[in-house]
Amino acid sequence: MPNILDIRRRIRSVINTRQITKAMKMVSAAKLRRAQERALAARPYAQMLTNVLKSLVARAEIYDPETGEPKHPLLAQREEKTILLIIVTGDKGLAGAFNANITKAAGRFLDSKKGKNIDIEAIGRKGRDFLRRRYPAAKVQTQSLAEMEESVETEPASAERAAAIQITGEHVGILGKVEFAQASALSRNVIDRYCREEIDSVYVVFNEFKSVIAQRLIVEQVLPIEQIGEQAVRLAEEMTEEEKKKAKEAAVSAGVGMRGTEGAPEGSSQFGTSQVDYIYEQPPEELFRALLPQYVSIQIFRALMESVAAEHAARMTAMDAATSNATDMIDSLTLVMNRARQAKITKEIIEIVSGAAAM
Repeated sequence: MPNILDIRRRIRSVINTRQITKAMKMVSAAKLRRAQERALAARPYAQMLTNVLKSLVARAEIYDPETGEPKHPLLAQREEKTILLIIVTGDKGLAGAFNANITKAAGRFLDSKKGKNIDIEAIGRKGRDFLRRRYPAAKVQTQSLAEMEESVETEPASAERAAAIQITGEHVGILGKVEFAQASALSRNVIDRYCREEIDSVYVVFNEFKSVIAQRLIVEQVLPIEQIGEQAVRLAEEMTEEEKKKAKEAAVSAGVGMRGTEGAPEGSSQFGTSQVDYIYEQPPEELFRALLPQYVSIQIFRALMESVAAEHAARMTAMDAATSNATDMIDSLTLVMNRARQAKITKEIIEIVSGAAAM
C-alpha cells in the first residue's frame, strides 16, 4: 500500500500541473482569437487582388499567340528537376501532434519525389530541429528573412549541393508576430530563384485553418501558378471525427467561436466576373506582370497566418485534454489515498482491539 504522505505530495504536484495546463489553454484561446481576427482582416485584400488578376487575365494577353508560351516567368512550367519545399511548423511544443504531423507529411512528400533535388526552407524551430538531424545544410545558404528585407537583390545560391535533399534556409522566431513584409521577403527570394531557373517548382506544407473544427494538413503548389484563385493541393489530410469532437469541446470550454476564416467579402467576386470594360491607368499586361508576384506573397502569407492559428488551436485542444487528464488523475489518487488512510485506521483499530483482548 503506498504511503499516504507520498500520495498527497503527488496530488499537490498534479494540481499544480493542472493549473499550468489550464492557464496555457486560456492563453492559447486568446491567441487563437487574435490570429483569427488577423486572418479575417487580411482576407479582403487577398480576395480583391485575386479578382483583379482574374479580371486582367480576361483583358490581357498572358500567353504568346504564336508560340503559346506564357509571357510571365511565374506561369512557365518546366520539368521538375529541383524542387523547393517550404515547411511551416511551430516554434514551441506542447501542441499535441501538430508539429509531428507536419513533418510526417513533409516526409511523405519527399518520398514521393525521390530522384529529384529538393531544397528545404524550414520555418519554425520544431521543423528546423527535426530536419537538421536528417538532412545537411547547403554549402551556401540563402539569406535570412531579415537580410532579405534589407537587400534589394538576392545573390544566387551556390551550385554545389550538399546532398540531393538539403536545407537552404532556416527561419526561426518569425511566427510570434507574422508580418506581411516577412512573407514578401521570402516570396521575393523564391521568385528570384524560380526566374533564374535554379528551381523548377515550389511547394509549401502547412496546417490549413478554416475554423477550430475545420482544419487539414496540406501540401500546396505555389509555383508555377496553374490557375489564379484556385489552390493546387497535392496532398491533404483531414481531421478525424474524434479530433473534431475534442477541438469543439476545448473551444466551447474556452469560449472560442466556431467562425471560419474563409469566404469572399460581399461584392468582391463581382469585380472579376463583371462584363464592365474597366479602364486601367497602366496597360493590363504591365499591371498583370507587377501584381502576380504579390499574389505569390499572399499565398505564403496566408500559409503562415493559418499555420499560426492552427498551432494555437492544437495547443488549446492539447492543454484541454491535459487538464481533463489531470482532473481524472487527482480523482484516482484521492480514491487511493482514502483507501490507504482507511486501511491504516482499520489496522490501528485492530491492533488496539487485539491488545485490549490480550490483557
